[in-house]
Amino acid sequence: MLRKLLVANRGEIAVRVIRAAQDLGIATVAIYSDADRDSLHVQIADEAVHVGPPAARKSYLNVAAILKAAKDTGADAVHPGYGFLAENADFADACVAAGLAFVGPSGEAIRTMGDKVAARSAAHAAGVPVVPGSMGRVDLDEARHVLMDTGFPVMIKAAAGGGGRGIRIANDLAEFEAAFPQAATEALAAFGDGGLYMEKVIGKARHIEVQVLGDGADAVHCWERECSLQRRRQKVWEEAPSRALSERARDELCQSAVRLAREVGYSGAGTIEYLYDDSTDRFYFIEMNTRIQVEHPVTEMITGIDLVAERSADRRGRRCACASVISLCAAMPSKCG
Repeated sequence: MLRKLLVANRGEIAVRVIRAAQDLGIATVAIYSDADRDSLHVQIADEAVHVGPPAARKSYLNVAAILKAAKDTGADAVHPGYGFLAENADFADACVAAGLAFVGPSGEAIRTMGDKVAARSAAHAAGVPVVPGSMGRVDLDEARHVLMDTGFPVMIKAAAGGGGRGIRIANDLAEFEAAFPQAATEALAAFGDGGLYMEKVIGKARHIEVQVLGDGADAVHCWERECSLQRRRQKVWEEAPSRALSERARDELCQSAVRLAREVGYSGAGTIEYLYDDSTDRFYFIEMNTRIQVEHPVTEMITGIDLVAERSADRRGRRCACASVISLCAAMPSKCG
């Protein structure tokens, strides 16, 4: 039985996880830096452990201090929230090696879906459409050959990217030759990995994401959110359901997300993102976020499902969405995978 949960985060998401765990009868441990000594998540947790000075790299990113806090308090599971170490495969593996359940996907799944090139390959294996482009990382010479198939405009993207960084759009060969090394430099500085891949630009595409829950063997979807309204590739507004999708496209989109989550043995809450071309009623996989997202309350509002509680509900802590699989399939048998 999962008895005590350490929450390796701060702020809103830490408060949310702590309250969900306490509602489930699970004792909680908060961690805090010097700057957060009096924060709400520290006040409401059953226990709190100081892990370092204000700088995140010395506190909320300090894996050794976090694992020591878990050991010293007798925690048997760690919840990473979002941000910080939530998508760090090495941290997930370190928790398991320390005898702790990691409330989230396996390190292997994080590595696969966190690398956008590997994620494209996984999507292809699951029969999920991907944006036309390179099937792997490319250097400049290889990229020139890919252009013969994609044409312009083309998007150069960081393989380890996120947050809109490491991306350049080229409309002709001159722009491409200048943008490719720029994207590599930015990617290396932002992610420590300068690897790039390429995708055809889908003109005026909508950005749709599907919320999934998995238990490592099976998965379900919790419908989609539309996040097309963006500024500098950062989401500004989300709504659900998307008004643009036809019923056929919605069903195929959500079922493709379920297939992909099953393909990689996904556990916990995650979001699979797509571009949707409403002029052709076609969609294309672009990436997966292997964590619960800031935007998860939008889905909670339309489904009535507490995604944070479901992620932590299983008694073993390793198959964290079993309750969701049961409840969602019972409630929506025609839609859940």
